[in-house]
Amino acid sequence: MKWIPLTDIAQLDVIDKASAEKPVLIFKHSTSCSISRTAKDRLERAWKSEDDALHTVYYLDLLRFRSISDAIAVRYGVEHESPQVLVIVNGKCRYANSHFGITYTDVLEELGS
Repeated sequence: MKWIPLTDIAQLDVIDKASAEKPVLIFKHSTSCSISRTAKDRLERAWKSEDDALHTVYYLDLLRFRSISDAIAVRYGVEHESPQVLVIVNGKCRYANSHFGITYTDVLEELGS
């Protein structure tokens, strides 16, 4: 997966603007959590190179950037979870899931594939 690191809160404005053109995926990951690592690995193993051409995907290391995770919760009206995926459309969270509810099939469906 061609992750775009989410390291600056200003990137949320970029995500909102881009999501007016097509859905944007945010993956919130805890690098110290085995469940988070498993969910991320499952998604990455299923992801195809053509998916990278079609979709914009952001990766948040929430241990390093907890303030961004908190801002995501407030901006998009979602409760913080880890791991967590969010699909942003027109600046709003259209889909959120966490833990083993994160599946390649569901993510692609929500991204419009």
